[in-house]
Amino acid sequence: MPSPELEIRLRRLPHGEGLPLPAYATAHAAGMDVVAAETVTLAPGARHAVGTGFAIAIPEGYEVQVRPRSGLALKHGITCLNAPGTIDADYRGEVKVILANLGEEAFEVVRGERIAQLVPAPVVRARFAEADALDETERGGGGFGSTGR
Repeated sequence: MPSPELEIRLRRLPHGEGLPLPAYATAHAAGMDVVAAETVTLAPGARHAVGTGFAIAIPEGYEVQVRPRSGLALKHGITCLNAPGTIDADYRGEVKVILANLGEEAFEVVRGERIAQLVPAPVVRARFAEADALDETERGGGGFGSTGR
């Protein structure tokens, strides 16, 4: 059963001229590849908010998540910080991807190179309700790594 399509309006910025729009690489890809609109060298340990050359209008009730590309992560140690990043429905500025170089060598991000994936997702709004006690569970207050014992 095919997933419904969500239309997201996109405004190309002057420095994004000539670049491909975000697109799915295969028929069953969850994320749309997005490319860099600038060339920048990331030294080991460095990070940079790489421009994409476009702004978007996400429909209310949705977000767009920014996720790393597995090939860049494995081959070069390049990842997205704050992953998955969230682009909120009311944001209208340029979409930027915060890339970090966790590798041991400098890495050149080249204009037009695929740098991340965008994944649209529905948003569930929540509210917190204070309580004097919480229901008991098997895990209880066990934290980081506690379920692996």
